[in-house]
Parts: sequence; structure tokens; C-alpha cells
Amino acid sequence: MPPDHRFEDAPVADTPPRPPGPRDPPDPLDRLFGLERFGIRPGLDTIRRLMAALGDPQGAYPAIIVAGTNGKGSVAAMIDSALRAAGYRTGRYTSPHLVSITERFAVDGAAIGEPALREEAARVLRRAGALVRAGGLSRPPTFFEAATAIALSWFRRAEVDLAVVEVGLGGRLDATNVVTPVAGVITSIGLDHQEHLGGTIKAIAAEKAGVVKAGMAVVTTETAPAALSVIEEACRRRGARLIPAGRDTEIAGRPGTPEIRVTTPGHRYPPFRPGLAGAHQRSNAAGAIRLLEGLADAGLPVGAEAIVRGLSDVVWPGRLDLVRVPGRGAVLLDAAHNPAAAAALARHLRDAFPDRLPIVCAVMRDKDADGVLGHLAPCASHIVCTAPDTPRATPAPALAERVRRRAGAPPVTVEDDPRRALEAAWRHAGTVCATGSIFLVGELLAALRGGGGSGRRSIPR
Repeated sequence: MPPDHRFEDAPVADTPPRPPGPRDPPDPLDRLFGLERFGIRPGLDTIRRLMAALGDPQGAYPAIIVAGTNGKGSVAAMIDSALRAAGYRTGRYTSPHLVSITERFAVDGAAIGEPALREEAARVLRRAGALVRAGGLSRPPTFFEAATAIALSWFRRAEVDLAVVEVGLGGRLDATNVVTPVAGVITSIGLDHQEHLGGTIKAIAAEKAGVVKAGMAVVTTETAPAALSVIEEACRRRGARLIPAGRDTEIAGRPGTPEIRVTTPGHRYPPFRPGLAGAHQRSNAAGAIRLLEGLADAGLPVGAEAIVRGLSDVVWPGRLDLVRVPGRGAVLLDAAHNPAAAAALARHLRDAFPDRLPIVCAVMRDKDADGVLGHLAPCASHIVCTAPDTPRATPAPALAERVRRRAGAPPVTVEDDPRRALEAAWRHAGTVCATGSIFLVGELLAALRGGGGSGRRSIPR
């Protein structure tokens, strides 16, 4: 079963700052969020110039990079957890955030505090502003470029032993590609963000493989020949060592238990219960384990005991995350925002809830709504269509119409507000699922926790 979180024990959300007075300087986080207006602009020139102005902090520690379409956040969380179990002081940079922007930046598993984030953001934005005024930058950085610079700068200040860096979009032209990693993982590749990465699996794989650099070990969980051949060619051309995670790796479940047994060419691990639920996490676990084993070649050994403890203790909210709300019911939150992720969720729902359950669903306009619904609708006893508070959301009535057009569609309800949608789903059953959008999961988590903290906006990539 997925992790069971009870919000009666959840931390209280950050207290919103007081409104600025007329003489107060602009809030650094408001300035950071204001960079959203520049949108997504792939390219490395701006981030390289900005990092150089900051003294290239990314060179102060070794880095591990994690790219892919689905599963890269889970893999990054597993690797980070195991490294900490081995005694390393880690930095972890991931995106997007669900509730608070502070989630993106973690040292030793703890998110950055708001005061430290404001201080680091102010430092980076001052340097960026000076570069623009001096002509060193033709334009300000985008939100993601600035956030990446903040993370890499803060990790140096925090004196981490190494950093785990999740790619935001693609790889080749993503701001995170400013790091020179000692190792990396490329997770499964699917059709997503085609407007930026290309319309074929091969084109998208080429963008993901852009993180490959000379001398590094590259683990991949991808098995499809079209994508795998592209990754193999990138590693051959750049002099990197490719490790297919599934090759010579066996992961078997133990009958009647949630435990798994993992055997790799280098080790036979004792049975353990993964901290992240879902059959698809076995592939992610294989990728994390093979990378962790290979770090010994980079002088960063991680023992088998630490690997087992890290993968057992890992927490990654909003991914097959079962939340129990006293007096109301339970909700399985999963940020399945594309067809491949929805397929993985559907497999779990068929196994865990064979009689089907109500699903609260929202999908962004730029996502494949029909592909997502095609996997989820057969698992639903009822679908409540909703829309989180973002102009990117498909209007709930339009999403409901897409459901109704499907043959054999379950009953559909429209509730524009996600919180009312959750209440509507609970009227049909005590346990429900909410999925289809990272925005939806983040908004519901914020509501269940009783606040939104510094993450007043969500910016999924």
C-alpha cells in the first residue's frame, strides 16, 4: 500500500509574510516569482554567465544529475535518501514544488527555510541585475534559471558533500545542465513537452541525453529500443559509460508481503519494503541502486545497508500518497499529468482497488487529456472534474465533456473548486483518488494542511 500520511500530525504551513510597507524593498521571492513573465527559454548562455558571476559554485562539490520524462523526482529522492543514510551531506534540487517553493531546495533532506531562501534569492538576483546593467546579460534570467542558480549557490554555502540535481525540462538546454556530473540517471522517456523537445520519442530522448558528459556513468531505466539507441549513441560519442538498469538486475516481490528482493551483478540485497508505492517504482529503484553502486568508481562509496535503508525510508509527497483526513476519509494523491504516468497509476489502482473508486481529476490545457483519461476512466466508479487555480487548467465542464464522450464512461460530476470536488468524491466512497495535474495535488495538499506558505504559486515544468 502507498505511504499513509495523517494530517493531524502534519507541520503547520509557513506564516505568510506581512504586506510590505511603502519604504520596504521588494520581497526577493516576489521578484523571483516575477521572472515567470519570461516563460521558458531553453539555452545555457544565461545560466553560464550567471554562475560565472557567482564564482561557479557548482564546481565546489560533485553532482549527480537525473533526467527523464517520468520518475526522475522519485529517483532523485531515492538517491538522496540513500546518500544521507551513508553519511553524506547532500543537496537536492527538484521541481516543481507542490505547496511551497522551499520544497525545491533541500540540504540533508530538510527544505530551505524562508529567511535563507530570501537571502540567497536576493544575492542571486542582485548579481543578475548587475550583469544586465553592465551588458553581461542581454536579459534577466527566467524563473527556472534563477531558481537553479539559487540552489547551486546555496549548496556551496551549506558545504554539501555532493548534490542531486533533477532536470527541469529536457536536458540538453535545461539550466541544470550547467553542472558537470560524476554520474546520472535517465529515467523512462515519453511524449511530453513536445513544443519544446520535439514530437518523437527519438527527438525527446536526444534532448534528455544532452546531460551526458565525458567520463560519467549513465544509468538508464529506459528499455524501448528507439529511445535506448539514442542514449547509447550519446554515451558512445561522448565517452560515458552506460549502465542499463534492467540488464542483469532482478527485482522480485515476496508473495504475501510488500517486500522486494533485489539482485544486481554486484550484490544480493536483503528483502526490504520500498518507501514509495507502485509497481513502476521497481524500475526507478533499479535505476537508483545501479547508480548508487557505481558511485564507488567516483570515490563516493555507498554501502548495501545504506542503499536498503535509503530506499526503505524515502518520502516523496504527492506520488501514490495516501492521505487520511480524520473525520472525512482518505485520498490517494498522485501527480500523474501525462499518459505514461496515468498508465502507471492505473496499474496501481487495478491492483489496490479492483472494485474501482471515485477519482477527482484535473488536466492542464497543454497536456494530453484524452490520453490521461483513457487510462484513468476504466479505474473510476465516478469522476469529479475540477480545475485548480491556474489559467493553464482545462475548464472543468470541458474536461467532463471529454469524459462523457468516452465509450463506457463512468458517471461524471463537475465541481470547479478542487476542495468541493474532493468533498463530492467522498460522498461516493471513503477512499478516493485525486490526480491528473501537479497543480491539483499541490492545491489539495495546501488545503488539507490549512495553508499555502511561501508557495503562493506553483510552476510545474
